[in-house]
Amino acid sequence: MERDKIVTDLYNLVSTAKDRIAALRGSAELLRSTGSYRWVGLYEADRAAGTVTNMVWAGPGAPEYPTFPITKGLTGAAISSRKTVNIGEVTADPRYLTAFGTTRSEIVVPVFDWAGENVVGTIDVESEKPNAFGEDVVALLEACSIVIRPLWPR
Repeated sequence: MERDKIVTDLYNLVSTAKDRIAALRGSAELLRSTGSYRWVGLYEADRAAGTVTNMVWAGPGAPEYPTFPITKGLTGAAISSRKTVNIGEVTADPRYLTAFGTTRSEIVVPVFDWAGENVVGTIDVESEKPNAFGEDVVALLEACSIVIRPLWPR
């Protein structure tokens, strides 16, 4: 799928959504299908509680850690740095929280609040292939994080 079509399809899904969880689930499914990735999860970051919680996923199973401390894992790194974390070989990164034993690469993209100040969520994509996420995927997922931002409360 070409980038513009993916972003447009995602925008149409989000802008017509009547149900937040259904729209999040549809977003995860759409993102998963774009690169034939094994797993995509959308998470909510709750700074007050100090936790990150999986809201929806698309893939073969639920995440191993549906809720975890905001300081842990690659997700915690993306939240604290406010930048995309793209790891080509997760087994070489001590921050990786093993979700599936066959995951080789993972990318976590922060979703910012409307002011662009705080990370309110993340897009987490996993692949069985090493170095699965090139700069084109980074750019696509970062664009998608802006499109899905309305699905997080203001």
